[in-house]
Amino acid sequence: MSTSYDARFMPITRHFEGKWEEKSSDAIMRKMKKILLTGATGFIGKALTRHFTETDYQLKVLIHPVRKSPDLPRGIAVEAAVSGLNDPRGLRAAMVGIDIVYHLASQEALGARGNLLETDIQGTKNLVEAAEEAGVERFFYLSHLGADRASAYPLMTAKAIAEDHIQKSSLDYTILRTGIVYGPNDRFTIPLARLLRSIPLVFPLPDQGDTLLQPLWIEDLANILTWSLDNEKTKRELFEVGGPEQLSFRDIIILMQEVMGIQRYPLPVSTPLIRVGTIFADYLSLKIPTNVFWLDYLATNRTCSLTTVPHVFNLLPSHFSKRIEYLRPLELKRKVP
Repeated sequence: MSTSYDARFMPITRHFEGKWEEKSSDAIMRKMKKILLTGATGFIGKALTRHFTETDYQLKVLIHPVRKSPDLPRGIAVEAAVSGLNDPRGLRAAMVGIDIVYHLASQEALGARGNLLETDIQGTKNLVEAAEEAGVERFFYLSHLGADRASAYPLMTAKAIAEDHIQKSSLDYTILRTGIVYGPNDRFTIPLARLLRSIPLVFPLPDQGDTLLQPLWIEDLANILTWSLDNEKTKRELFEVGGPEQLSFRDIIILMQEVMGIQRYPLPVSTPLIRVGTIFADYLSLKIPTNVFWLDYLATNRTCSLTTVPHVFNLLPSHFSKRIEYLRPLELKRKVP
């Protein structure tokens, strides 16, 4: 492949098959920009990694030092930097040449065994300081609906403190508080589906299952995160984003059952009782489809304005019932015309 220039000094890339492809100045500028992504091995991080490899941006992922090989998306080659969020020297090295940071890393998936102070609070503070020192242009942070320093729930308190570190910095930040994010291999619908299949006849609902949620399709969130880069209105702003509908937890279970082709009768169970059992299972590292932070999320309504995503990000988010076909058993998929 060779490169020549036209009269406007616009680079023209010539491919061997004889076709000519004109590269826009915006594409060239993006090619020169480098993104550092934390939390790349998580559910959302994997989707975002895939999205960024389809753009003109360069991508580097920050990997926490572990003995086993990191669970990165298969078939995608990315540059990696190995450092913990509490290693300032390692973070400074990882920041070399970085223009944009997407911070998704969190300990919430570990439940009671997770250290929110070390990762979500102090780790975020360290990352912000390293980004400021490196002269990073943009800083994106993924938080939760309900984040509040005065919250009774540790995860929501930790997220609010992390937000505060970012907002007090000199960085051009964008903070997104999200609702429940779902999709294939998620930590919401997949564990619930597993539990629905494993318990005959009934399904335990925290209290009456009346908590309102606003599920957001993973691909919609990935688009919001990537499109925000080119949206000047998102600089130094905090947005609350969710799906196009507010559904009770009970309604979500009903919609899932319809797709899965099963029926379970709702069984209201005291939330404190479920919490005690979940904490006990967490500490014993038992494989259960929930953790204590997941229950915290269901403790109160987690909703936001239905207009933010369409108005700010020019996106019509997907309805929950239209995007959960991945839960349908193979034998039922064959019957669907």
